[in-house]
Amino acid sequence: MDHQGRKSENRRRLLDEGVRLLLHQGYHATGLQEILGRAGVPKGSFYHYFPSKEAFGAAVIAHYIEPFIVQLESWLERPDLDPLGALESYFRSLIAELQANDFQGGCLLGNLMAEIGDTSDICRQALRRALHRYRDKIATALRRAQEQGLVGRGRPPEELADFIVDYWQGALLRMKIERSITPLERFMDQVFHHTLQ
Repeated sequence: MDHQGRKSENRRRLLDEGVRLLLHQGYHATGLQEILGRAGVPKGSFYHYFPSKEAFGAAVIAHYIEPFIVQLESWLERPDLDPLGALESYFRSLIAELQANDFQGGCLLGNLMAEIGDTSDICRQALRRALHRYRDKIATALRRAQEQGLVGRGRPPEELADFIVDYWQGALLRMKIERSITPLERFMDQVFHHTLQ
């Protein structure tokens, strides 16, 4: 592997470890040396990849949301599901994964919003961009569902999508303290059997 390829691979490993550590330990409890050690990247080389811990945090946020965007898109592109059914199936798949992981971690975005959302402008902007990307994908699905007559047109799809994202984040936080699927089931019932009817 050439130098550029090695650098790219090291950066990816740092981001992967960043997601794992920040999800389970939080931003402030995670040190740069621990990240480097877990990623197998030489100590002292962090600043070859990121100008600061805050910039690293922002990159971790973007890295974290990408698979969720891809996963959501893959559900929405399924020809056997209408947009509403695809959204419901997507959230059901997330719940199954959270249950399989014994409700550990929750959502990195929600965790970091609570921990550093009002203290780091760089990370706040990254969180905002990630949430807006996610919300916009959901809004696109809801717009299609409205066009197909599956969801009423009484509220704009962006407003409905904001409600879904906000409710989901709250349900995830409640899930962590309850160590129960119940808040997520309430989310599913409220969103798919009441709000979107």
